Amino acid sequence: MIYDLLAHRSLYRPISDRLALGLDWLAQFSPDTPDSRIEIDGPRVFAMVQSYQTAPAAERRFETHRDHIDIQYLFQGTELMLCAPVNTLKVAVPYDEAKDAIFYEDPADSTAIHCVPGSFTVFFTHDGHKGGCAYGRPTAVRKVVIKVRV
Repeated sequence: MIYDLLAHRSLYRPISDRLALGLDWLAQFSPDTPDSRIEIDGPRVFAMVQSYQTAPAAERRFETHRDHIDIQYLFQGTELMLCAPVNTLKVAVPYDEAKDAIFYEDPADSTAIHCVPGSFTVFFTHDGHKGGCAYGRPTAVRKVVIKVRV
């Protein structure tokens, strides 16, 4: 798992060409972009621009992905991201190939990350994560989730 500001993206470009492509695309991203799915490199790297209201953490679910790394970039609002190693999680909903997701019960312990505009997280396939959680009271959020095929 990585948490940093997009201004520091060059530190992470060497990890993989596809990850670098996603981070570079974010650097050129316009906040005026409407909610949509945008192909960056066909099905290998694509972005999903999203707007939603955060909710109490109890209303969100932990998840992992088998086929994609998530880059989650917040450009409006604030949210809490919870994360935990996959080996500490108990499966609640088995793998759904169409969603590329496994959902989990809440673990006894997790790490909370307060995401603010300009920050991004990278969740690898072994990183359980739960996004969209309210930091304090629910708030409107706009963010981009980039899916990077492994």
